[in-house]
Amino acid sequence: MLIEVKVPVLAESVPDATLLDWYKQVGERVERGDNLIDLETDKVTLEVAAPEAGVIKEIRKQTGDVVLTDDILAVIDTEGTATASASAEPAAAAPAEEPPAAAADSGGGGADRLGPAVRKLVDEHGLDASAIAGTGKDGRVTKGDVLAHLDKAPAPAAAAPNEAVVGVDANVTERPQEIGEGRVEERVPMTRLRKRAAERLLGAQRDNALLTTFNEVNMQPVMDLRSRFKGEFEERYGVRLGFMSFFVKAAVEALKKFPVVNASVDGDDILYHGYFDVGVAVGSERGLVVPILRDVDRMPFSEVERRIRDFGERARDGKLTIDELTGGTFTISNGGVYGSLVSTPIINPPQSAILGMHKIQDRPVAENGAVVIRPMMYLALSYDHRIIDGREAVQFLDTIRRTLEDPTRMLLAI
Repeated sequence: MLIEVKVPVLAESVPDATLLDWYKQVGERVERGDNLIDLETDKVTLEVAAPEAGVIKEIRKQTGDVVLTDDILAVIDTEGTATASASAEPAAAAPAEEPPAAAADSGGGGADRLGPAVRKLVDEHGLDASAIAGTGKDGRVTKGDVLAHLDKAPAPAAAAPNEAVVGVDANVTERPQEIGEGRVEERVPMTRLRKRAAERLLGAQRDNALLTTFNEVNMQPVMDLRSRFKGEFEERYGVRLGFMSFFVKAAVEALKKFPVVNASVDGDDILYHGYFDVGVAVGSERGLVVPILRDVDRMPFSEVERRIRDFGERARDGKLTIDELTGGTFTISNGGVYGSLVSTPIINPPQSAILGMHKIQDRPVAENGAVVIRPMMYLALSYDHRIIDGREAVQFLDTIRRTLEDPTRMLLAI
């Protein structure tokens, strides 16, 4: 029986996806659940798994192709017999109708034939893309073509000063390029995630009346509470008690008191959300992602910590789902883990506010007429001044400060 492998349903906010490298080839045996290919979207990288065990009969889309929901990627024959080695490179969907050299002559050194993963391999080895014969559809260069070219090519000689490291045409800027003695430049295409983040950040600054208010919090009470219960907490729940859960819970208490901070602008209306879906910014090699803690007001501290740890691990592995990155009514960003002392975070539209945490630093402060040293953290709240007044923003941030400086307020909801 023939089974079609289709692009999974993408979220409404994700219009399309780009194919990365195939892990299997035509004629190769696959088992149900085997990862066939990765799809890169502007939010996450998705794995497309084999729906049934069988043999890859046909591959219809190639590395670098842009695909939509339900596009057919490949066909699996559940009764077929394997004919290809698992270590071989995926076969082309169809032979090119014109010689590879003709497709390569496009004025861009063959770059138009390269998918993201293949382009990266070409760049890493400093190859001239136009010199690689492509066996893919329409002369497209595959990963196997690059590897075969490397096997046949002699080791490149060292480049002279002011000479491009790779490429034979002096008018074509290749990468990396030596522009002077000890001065090298490298041009790398933005990932879809990075481009989408750039668009959203520019849109946030263009379409919102952004303003930031600051405060500082004495972290000693929270640190004392963690020190007192961290061992028992970890033993009972199997997860460490960090700072983030305190900030998430304190933010929820403040959002309950100032619901406009949890709202968003919808045309000429203000949309008040009767739930608390808090995004937690997580850094990854692909860029910043913001997975969502949904209905976080109903979560105990242990569940908040467990979810945040899970988000961090899966962000590093590129395993977050689109649903986990979609939505949210408020965001918390912790620049302190990277050493930031103070910053002005940018809101994540359509949200109207974002809380910025920063580095905890011992500083002299005045208490009861005396100067003492306390572990202090600067807090920043960036907000959309179209719907949030300065009075509400300042009081909201001060509520977070007071809650953290007396954590029992979270237990009593005061």
